[in-house]
Amino acid sequence: MISFKNLFIPQTFKKEESVNADMERKQKLKIATCSLFLEVASVDDKYTIEEREKIISAMKELFHLNNKEINEFLKLSNEEIKKSISLYEFTKVINDYCQDDEKYEILKNLWRLIFADNVIDPLEDNYIRKITNNLNMSHQDMIAAKLEIKKELSPE
Repeated sequence: MISFKNLFIPQTFKKEESVNADMERKQKLKIATCSLFLEVASVDDKYTIEEREKIISAMKELFHLNNKEINEFLKLSNEEIKKSISLYEFTKVINDYCQDDEKYEILKNLWRLIFADNVIDPLEDNYIRKITNNLNMSHQDMIAAKLEIKKELSPE
C-alpha cells in the first residue's frame, strides 16, 4: 500500500536520509574493519606497539583518517568487540559494503599485522583462515595476499 505521508516528504529530506545512511554505512565499515584488526593483533595475547602502529597505518590508508579519528575508532571498536559474539558480526558488515578488491586490501592489512612481530602464531594463522572464509574469499586469495605482503616486507 502506498503511504500518502511519503508522497509529501520534500526531496531534500530524502537526500538527507540518503546522506545519513551513507555516513552510517561508512561508520559501521570502519568499526568492523578496525575490530578485525584489533582481534587479529590480540589473538596471540601479545598486542604490541608495532601492531598498534600497523592498525593506525592501515586505517589511514584505507579510510583517510587522522590520528584523532583513528583513536576514536579504536575506542569504538574495542567496545564493539566486548559486545560481540563472533567474528561474523564484523565480517558480515564488510561483506555487505565491500567489493572483493576492497576485501583483498583488508586481507593484506591483516597479514601486515600478523607479520608485525615476525612470527606467525598458529592462532593468528587460524584466525585469518576464518576471516578469509567469512569474507567469502578463496584460500588462493589468502595465500596471494600473504605472499604479496611477505615480499613487500622482505629486504631485497
